[in-house]
Amino acid sequence: MAHLILFDNETRDHLLPLTYTRPVGALRVGILTINEKWERVMACPVSFLTQDYLSEKFEMDYGEENYLVNGSLLPTPQMVRLIKQLDYSEAILLDGELLATKLRGEQIEQLIKDEDFGELSGYEAKNTDILKLRGVYDIFHLNQAAIEADFTLLTEGRTSAPLSDTNRLVGPADQLFIEKGATVECAILNTQNGPIYIGRNALVMEGSMIRGAFAMGEGAVLKMGAKIYGATTLGPGCKVGGEVNNVVFQADANKGHDGYLGNSVIGQWCNIGADTNCSNLKNTYEEIKLWNYLEERFVKTGLQFCGLIMGDHTKVGINTMFNTGTVVGVAANIFGDGFPRNFIPSFAWGGASGYSTYRTSKAFEMMERVLERRGVDLTVQDRLILLRVYEDTAKYRRWEKKD
Repeated sequence: MAHLILFDNETRDHLLPLTYTRPVGALRVGILTINEKWERVMACPVSFLTQDYLSEKFEMDYGEENYLVNGSLLPTPQMVRLIKQLDYSEAILLDGELLATKLRGEQIEQLIKDEDFGELSGYEAKNTDILKLRGVYDIFHLNQAAIEADFTLLTEGRTSAPLSDTNRLVGPADQLFIEKGATVECAILNTQNGPIYIGRNALVMEGSMIRGAFAMGEGAVLKMGAKIYGATTLGPGCKVGGEVNNVVFQADANKGHDGYLGNSVIGQWCNIGADTNCSNLKNTYEEIKLWNYLEERFVKTGLQFCGLIMGDHTKVGINTMFNTGTVVGVAANIFGDGFPRNFIPSFAWGGASGYSTYRTSKAFEMMERVLERRGVDLTVQDRLILLRVYEDTAKYRRWEKKD
């Protein structure tokens, strides 16, 4: 059996803070994570070649026949065909960047030993249908196309559970799919602009209004009266309410109350307090700049709409206001009056009036309480990853130097 390995490269730094705690290939775009997509289309085991501090949790597995695929690459039918046609040591490139290659087991062992797998014969993927993450904002920017592709992948040849008569469906019925165990009552669902996928055991409460493309993962909850615009994804275990437009929630995150969030990406185990609002459009209608960890400055996105990027385990107090194009790191705790600055480092505690450091001992206590409610343990691996993030992001907590 072949093995597929999703590898990280420099693109990983453009996807921080979300990739502080996971490989690029473990990000959710559309309905599925990138690794789940490749596992389905290639029908083989998928593992990761990632940062050393992540590799114990996200292991690499290989055999005699191995496909090495760029973790920021989403599968398209054309790309899948090209990869399946690869011969050993043959590579697919995009402007010189490696997209995929096929390697023998001994080449993988050589790669592990000295970070070199020998000479490749590569060719440029010109005129090829490519769906690829280049910046963190692409997670929401490409979400419409990703939901549509995943919807086809997950529902082809299958029959949806019925939609009860308490609901109103606008648009084609074949663009709605409800998994077994899901509950949808007294909702308005519009599939005219994209498909709607309701995952197993998900709950859509009364009065919800949903426009596709939209996806809910297993066990996700949409609260009463929610207003959801496409292209939006609620990962497994998420609980979301209020007004949401083109947002990707990775998993197990809460935005359970009123407040607006648009053109954003929210990490795992985040909580957004009641009446929190985020601007996604500048008053001047100018192009939005976003903090880039690789360049350590704000860079142009080419986008007019961009809201909030939030790393895992971050918590936000009630009535918080975020400016257009705000990036918040991992395990921050944000609260108070006024607009916090547009870049908030990991393990920051405070808001517009200033910050102190959220010490790891306190942060871990909070995380244990949060995860315990879902029957999940904060493992030793998780702690070691977060400690590494704490150390690597210390340079951004400039107040520590003043202290």
